[in-house]
Amino acid sequence: MRPAAKEGTTAVTTVEVSVAVRPLFEFDNSFVRDLLGLYEPWEAAPVPTPRLLALNEELATELGVDANGLRAPDGVAVLVGNATPLGALPVAQAYAGHQFGGFSPRLGDGRALLLGEVLDVHGRRRDLHLKGSGRTPFARSGDGKAVVGPMLREYVIGEAMHSLGIPTTRALAVVATGEKIARDSMLPGAVLTRVAASHLRVGTFEYAATQDDPTLVRRLADYAIARHYPHAVEAENPYLAFFEDVVDAQASLVARWMLVGFIHGVMNTDNMTISGETIDFGPCAFMDEFDPATVFSSIDHDGRYAYGNQPQIAQWNLARLAETLLPLFDAEPDTAVAAATDVLQSFTDRYHGYWGNGMRAKLGLGDAQPGDGELIDDLLGLLQVQRVDFTSCFRALSSSLRGDATRARSLFVECSTFDMWAVRWQARLSSPTRDPQAIAQTMDQTNPVYIPRNHKVEEALSAASDGDLGPLQRLLNVLAQPFAERPGLEPYAAPAPPSFGPYRTFCGT
Repeated sequence: MRPAAKEGTTAVTTVEVSVAVRPLFEFDNSFVRDLLGLYEPWEAAPVPTPRLLALNEELATELGVDANGLRAPDGVAVLVGNATPLGALPVAQAYAGHQFGGFSPRLGDGRALLLGEVLDVHGRRRDLHLKGSGRTPFARSGDGKAVVGPMLREYVIGEAMHSLGIPTTRALAVVATGEKIARDSMLPGAVLTRVAASHLRVGTFEYAATQDDPTLVRRLADYAIARHYPHAVEAENPYLAFFEDVVDAQASLVARWMLVGFIHGVMNTDNMTISGETIDFGPCAFMDEFDPATVFSSIDHDGRYAYGNQPQIAQWNLARLAETLLPLFDAEPDTAVAAATDVLQSFTDRYHGYWGNGMRAKLGLGDAQPGDGELIDDLLGLLQVQRVDFTSCFRALSSSLRGDATRARSLFVECSTFDMWAVRWQARLSSPTRDPQAIAQTMDQTNPVYIPRNHKVEEALSAASDGDLGPLQRLLNVLAQPFAERPGLEPYAAPAPPSFGPYRTFCGT
């Protein structure tokens, strides 16, 4: 535990709660109880002048927390780490990770703390986690801090993913610290409060497998099964069933990313959750023009984590998870490897099943029929060759079913090639039992109008860093209803103008 603050400094305090006052959070700490060896007890660094920038009232309600209490000074103190709430046992979690293919045996929460777990109003266990709360024993050379722009970025992208129906961690709040943090320039500091099904990662298992404690991987697997996949206990081989569940969850997740043009940007094994939630939004972005080679991350020089590589990288990461679990699959190494390989190889079919179903929904095709794959691939080929905006095209297709073909045609430089494809598509949709208007309506519930367009995100974050939160709030309001087209919001549906230039994202550390 961090030593007590020296005289003249502000110490982290515990919020005292009287008998008559319900605490903000009812904490449990199963991770700390069950997984000794995978964390270090620690406390957040105090900050001088915390100020609430963004509070996710919908998520607060879901957690059963009084939003007004979080806005109060005592609540903000908890959200920024200046106060440790009653019942919390803050720890920095340990994990390892393959980063761009190279193994780092000790990463961990270098600038973050798990405060504990709460049960939400649906009875689901959720982690409450501070990001940017100061150096920990895992900090290495970092300062442990975070700045306003990247923390608000995580808030925005997490909420957009949630509204799109994609499993994701979410931000409960972003609090400015009143500090200036040294990056390329001096930037305003912030702490993000993150909520997750858990923060168990593939990298958590990799770390456990490198430790001297031979029971640690088994204890971790038992904990993950109980928390995320309890039905696996009933299987003939619970640990293999658990691995299969994680493979399936990731196949579904990555397919959903691909269906909306999302590029995570840094799919290291420490950024792949066991729960199947999207986590860590540093260099992520959404693709405008369709191109499988699209990369935005400034550090991804070779395109390892390009849009089109994400399924293969997910499978590669899952192979690293399998390696840690082999002794649990079977005492005989060859048998364990064979069982793990069978499950791992199923990722491809699982992914293509989820992705294919999603693409048929985007095109209104309904049940699979011969030739659907070719129809889908031919459209994607046209989008790539003619540099057509991915989101705009799929949204515009429903207008063709309502009698307005110009909306989609106008996106293509060579309209005739699209016209030929559209004839095939509409012939595929033709059926006496299917109403084109109903198909169009269903497509509109699948293809978003609004995604976090990179230029609009940067515009909002730049303004927020300068103290103007108006553009951020407007963007959040738009993204909260991504499938509902609304008058006056056309700029939020348009791709970036040419003047925006080549876009690069950064890890935000």
